[in-house]
Amino acid sequence: MFEDLSSKLDRALQSLKGEGRINELNVAETVREIRRALLDADVNFDVAKSFTQNVQEKALGQDVLTSVNPGQQFTKIVFDELVFTLGEEHKELDLSGKSPVVILVAGLQGSGKTTFSGKLARHLKKDKGRKPLLVAADVYRPAAVDQLKTLASQIDVPVHSVDVQDARRAAKEGVEVAKSLGYDTVIIDTAGRMHVDEVLMEEVSDIHRQVNASQTLFVVDSMTGQDAVNTAKQFHDTLDFDGVVMTKMDGDTRGGAALSIRTVVNKPILFLSDGEKLDALTPFFPDRLAKRILGMGDVVSFVERAQQQYDEKQARALSKKIKSDSFDLNDFLEQIQKIKKMGNLNELVGMIPGAGKALAGQEIDDSAFKKTESIIQSMTFAERANPDLLNAGRRKRIAAGSGNSVKDVNDLVKQFEQMKKMMKSMNKLGGMGRGLPGMPGLPGMGKQGLPNMFQ
Repeated sequence: MFEDLSSKLDRALQSLKGEGRINELNVAETVREIRRALLDADVNFDVAKSFTQNVQEKALGQDVLTSVNPGQQFTKIVFDELVFTLGEEHKELDLSGKSPVVILVAGLQGSGKTTFSGKLARHLKKDKGRKPLLVAADVYRPAAVDQLKTLASQIDVPVHSVDVQDARRAAKEGVEVAKSLGYDTVIIDTAGRMHVDEVLMEEVSDIHRQVNASQTLFVVDSMTGQDAVNTAKQFHDTLDFDGVVMTKMDGDTRGGAALSIRTVVNKPILFLSDGEKLDALTPFFPDRLAKRILGMGDVVSFVERAQQQYDEKQARALSKKIKSDSFDLNDFLEQIQKIKKMGNLNELVGMIPGAGKALAGQEIDDSAFKKTESIIQSMTFAERANPDLLNAGRRKRIAAGSGNSVKDVNDLVKQFEQMKKMMKSMNKLGGMGRGLPGMPGLPGMGKQGLPNMFQ
């Protein structure tokens, strides 16, 4: 996420980090590089201009010029300005209205509205304890209704739809159904067009008025950059929406839309969608994203992801196994599966301070775990519990059974033993505590893989 912007900002800031003092000349030079990085990222020109002007004014203040470490102080100024530009503080989706709370989802075709509607229903049901009903008001796009029903079936949420091309009727009936059946939240997936036109805006406005929407969310494809910002302004002029949802964040290396949209429409970003899976939806925190852009990581989000997979009882049991040196390949397989559920590996690595920069240019494939899983699953329970049983004959059988080479099996066993030694040494130093176990090594990531990083 935002890899190009991050690397360019890092290069711009490096020139000041080694300076014993800063002055107008080197500040101006760094600010120029920052402005160039923002414009290359497709940030709105006025936003980039205001951003760099504010940074320069604050950087030339007496506190920075006399600071013990002016380079770090300058980085802090850039961080604060990023947070301000992204919205300053975290905003929650307002669910306080009269039941049922009606949430209208709008945006252009292809922005990811239908997928987001399913993700939002899952989030509200699982994380907020709500009882949502999805309404299929995208009655024009082929298979849009079927897509919504397929997504809803995965999270056991009902969908209301109509057999005719009447989006207004679908929305109105959906709210009435929710009232009669006791659903406290209605999520209306509206139709989009390839571009903003009068027909689209009139239909969305009519639906908004008929259902008296409590919250209107504008869904935007983050990879479209300035086009996304311009579209948001057009929608906002008609709908006055309440918040923005940025989709396809996992493919956005520039970040221009995210850095511009808050300032241009003066509405908060509420969610980031960063994958196709229904759990790939993250509430938006300006400070966390600013840290990731500057390579500081996002440990809070990482821990929150981990806590969703590990409860305190499991963590204690795991810690006990590590301390008693009884952590085996059965446990290793279980941890792999939990880590996979935490989300996209590239995103997880980006949450670790310094890791994104250290692994710049290396794509971490989410399928990297498959080989490890297939090898362990081809072992007997006894072999997983006691890898010392794995003689040459057994390793040959496991390789054939998993579709890998004997070398792959040997490498896995070696990595596992290295990780156990690492855990043992950290345990002696008191470093394991109740923390997560080491992450398994991944192909192409060096001898140690990622375990030392995730420790």
